[in-house]
Amino acid sequence: MNDFKGFKGQTAVLTGAASGFGLECARFAAREGMHVVMVDVQADALATAAAEITALAAAQGGRVLARQVDVSSAEAMQALATEVQQQFGAPSVVFNNAGVGSGGLVWENTLKDWEWVLGVNVWGVVHGVRLFTPMMLAAAAADPSFQGHIVNTASMAGLLNPPNMGVYNVSKHAVVSLSETLYQDLALVSDQVHAHVLCPFFVPTGITASHRNRPAGMSDADAQPTRSQLIGKAMSEKAVGSGKVSAADVAAKVFAALRDKQFYIYSHPKALASVQTRLEDIVLARNPTDPFKDKPEVGQQLRAALRGA
Repeated sequence: MNDFKGFKGQTAVLTGAASGFGLECARFAAREGMHVVMVDVQADALATAAAEITALAAAQGGRVLARQVDVSSAEAMQALATEVQQQFGAPSVVFNNAGVGSGGLVWENTLKDWEWVLGVNVWGVVHGVRLFTPMMLAAAAADPSFQGHIVNTASMAGLLNPPNMGVYNVSKHAVVSLSETLYQDLALVSDQVHAHVLCPFFVPTGITASHRNRPAGMSDADAQPTRSQLIGKAMSEKAVGSGKVSAADVAAKVFAALRDKQFYIYSHPKALASVQTRLEDIVLARNPTDPFKDKPEVGQQLRAALRGA
């Protein structure tokens, strides 16, 4: 039996809220009558997005709090969590969504590449989980009607291992693992707080331009993009830009999953065939299947480009 009572009057905290999935989920939350806490590192985009969401939320009786935050910073996230608690109490929805992309052959990524991607994609989720989960559990203990949801944005790259994007793959596998463990841990202690993991495929969101927000301290001054990184960026931009599923479509799937207490959320369920193949490789101790077996021309193009042919 589903005891879902709706979202009106509750609070949603969303990181990466100025664009992509975060912005579309903020729009959805505002239309549902929620209070919306919008978090992003890009100040100008956040200001524009917050103005829109404030108008949407006000029409439904909701309030908006917008904060520029680097989610990889423990101190900044702690300050955010404290302010949310003071202004709204425990949120009912936390969407740990902020993410950045980086590609290239795995040995060619610099230490700064690893630190930047893991800082945002992994530590950003870790901070959201460790700070807001106890808040939700305390609210649940105090109120039998409280329902909390923690949604972590991973990727199909968290269930597969596509070549030439190793740093991103590693970060998103970590998010899937953290989310699955969170689901199991929560089930031990509460029936009121739930975990979910979003695994989108190619959806136009702006993540291929995430380097625009890369802090100066997370860049190597003398490092130039390698051939593999330039090729990976071009291929990602083409694949993401041609996506038929929109970020708004994904936001609707996210909120439907919250209502249904569905853990795995997919933008492209057909892509799960590749996940099944990978799991069969593991169970059968089979060497990893060629990811381009169904599109050999793409694999041939990438190999030729990387080998300089």
